[in-house]
Amino acid sequence: MAYSIERNSTFAFIEVQAERLDSNLAPSLKAEFLLLNTEGFKNIIVNLYRIRFCDSSGLSSILIGNRLCKSESGKLVLCNLQDNVQKLIAPSRLENVLFIANGVEDAKTMVN
Repeated sequence: MAYSIERNSTFAFIEVQAERLDSNLAPSLKAEFLLLNTEGFKNIIVNLYRIRFCDSSGLSSILIGNRLCKSESGKLVLCNLQDNVQKLIAPSRLENVLFIANGVEDAKTMVN
């Protein structure tokens, strides 16, 4: 598995341990977002500190997770984005749609 998941009463925490968020990883990440949603988690933090490359399928999985959280009046918070991932998000103006935190502690504050 290319990520780990921790659950607590306030949020689920996903730490992606791969360097690429692409068509190989995106489907399983989407499935996890759906599973967490059905388990009742409306707040999800995704730590992307290792991700060096993200393609459109990876971005799509993030947007699906964001939509699922918003549908439950919650938040999907991304944290520790590398410059390459930040550069993908900025031109598409998704920083206005997604919650982005500098670190894990900032992300936890955003969902509490």
